[in-house]
Amino acid sequence: MEMINIKINGADVQAPKGSTILEAARLANIDIPTLCFLKDINEIGACRICVVEVKGARSLVASCVYPIFEGMEVYTNTPKVINSRKKTLQLILSNHNRKCLSCVRSGNCELQKLCKDYKIDDDGLYDGSKTVEDNAELDCSAAHMIRDNSKCILCRRCAAICANVQGVGVIGANERGFNTVLTSAFDMGLGETSCVSCGQCIAVCPTGAIYEKDFTDDVIAALSDPEKYVVVQTAPAVRAALGEEFGLPIGTNVQGKMVTALKKIGFDKVFDTDFSADLTIMEEAHEFLDRVQNGGKLPLITSCSPGWIKFCEHYFPDMTENLSSCKSPQQMLGAVIKTYYAEKMGIDPKNIVSVSVMPCTAKKFEVGREDQSAAGVPDVDIALTTRELARLINRYGIEFNDLEDGEFDSPLGESTGAAVIFGATGGVMEAALRTAVETLTGEELASLDFTDVRGMQGIKEASYDVAGLNVKVAVASGLGNARELLNKVQSGEADYHFIEIMACPGGCINGGGQPQVPAKVRNFTDYREKRAKALYDQDAASVVRKSHENESIKKLYEEYFEKPGSEKAHHCLHTTYVKRTIN
Repeated sequence: MEMINIKINGADVQAPKGSTILEAARLANIDIPTLCFLKDINEIGACRICVVEVKGARSLVASCVYPIFEGMEVYTNTPKVINSRKKTLQLILSNHNRKCLSCVRSGNCELQKLCKDYKIDDDGLYDGSKTVEDNAELDCSAAHMIRDNSKCILCRRCAAICANVQGVGVIGANERGFNTVLTSAFDMGLGETSCVSCGQCIAVCPTGAIYEKDFTDDVIAALSDPEKYVVVQTAPAVRAALGEEFGLPIGTNVQGKMVTALKKIGFDKVFDTDFSADLTIMEEAHEFLDRVQNGGKLPLITSCSPGWIKFCEHYFPDMTENLSSCKSPQQMLGAVIKTYYAEKMGIDPKNIVSVSVMPCTAKKFEVGREDQSAAGVPDVDIALTTRELARLINRYGIEFNDLEDGEFDSPLGESTGAAVIFGATGGVMEAALRTAVETLTGEELASLDFTDVRGMQGIKEASYDVAGLNVKVAVASGLGNARELLNKVQSGEADYHFIEIMACPGGCINGGGQPQVPAKVRNFTDYREKRAKALYDQDAASVVRKSHENESIKKLYEEYFEKPGSEKAHHCLHTTYVKRTIN
């Protein structure tokens, strides 16, 4: 690799040929602030926050797009540079709704941090018209999120990740110049478009311009109602990220503290979605084997990710027959709570409030889908994000980091290592293979680690010789990668038996409802790997690592469902899909 020699702030720096000034500075541990920049996603040099001085250049240059050359001399913090950044921030604020105290991103806003770093306050701001007035109507049409364009800074991160990563492209720039706004085509409400509710736009927004619908008040109201029996379940990926909301390092597994916090809040029972992840594997593995052995529709494609499901319904409606009919683990556990558990406890399902804590904003859409009401009432009533849980913990005055570790309630809190890895891309596939292979061969696996399907690559492929059958599998995360993979399947270029797809790049650990990661970390650190490691470490340390060896799952079938794929299991644990149009 050819290296280029430059100077940054007088220090010698080497960086690979083709690097930008921003990348070279990062290699030298020199921080240059950014606002619009997302590496490999939104490299447009639009916001001008990252400007630097280059000796010999006529004007300041945007370091995020300006390539280095041999002998270049760069200065990142001269008075000219600092003054330019301050003026840019003042101009942004002049067109920005500055009601920071009530903003969901207050204290975790990239614009707010920059203004603090550069000592920007109301003095010296420019007055004038605003593109979108502070009291403008919000777009609340989507089930999962709210758009507030009065706080949009036109960084275009949302549009870039929606189009370039997810391949959906329902948000973009309308109008020109000062009148430019980020919105949907023909100013449609987001809920009227083919938005899949993945929430990746929320994850990358630097301000409070887009955010999830918050249902913490509904949870508090339910907890305060003596007539209601309120239970909560938490997804695998939540435990690997929740700690970030309380200052803990990325990838800290806070399962025990999380359980204790939920019990202190007052939930009647705290269950683990990992339980129903094991249940999903039992049903999905049975479905896979049935299709393989009886000439069913292949490839079988996983159904755990509601963002992916909606994407398939909109963009690949002819492949909805390939989808597993299994409900997602969230919905399966909700169904079990309001049928099996309600019967055992003698509780009317109508009096149960089933709450979930998910890394995913699409779960808010999923709870309202049709054919998700095994007991005649919604399987899950309220879906919260990881961020909403953190807000709930703070509102209850709980000192999270001081908590002792608690345990999930039995039996719907008992799970295996196979279940916890559902939160990472490839995890569902690996968990399914552990059960499917042992079922087909009738032999115990020598190694439970299917490492070929692990990792953060967008598309992974593998094949396994199982009882004389060459089982070909693929894993995709991020909907742009899903589109690429499915196009190959439809054209006949690729042929698989089983495909796992997650809507979010990296899987649920990077869900749209997870703690926001600032761009300076997102651009140069694979935080997804750190979160995934927490789950794989928990799997490796588990005594039981195969879903079909979960004793509580065995008991559930003995007492209620009889066997995987039974008529009763289909009624409670399986669902149907809709062929949608593209808007």
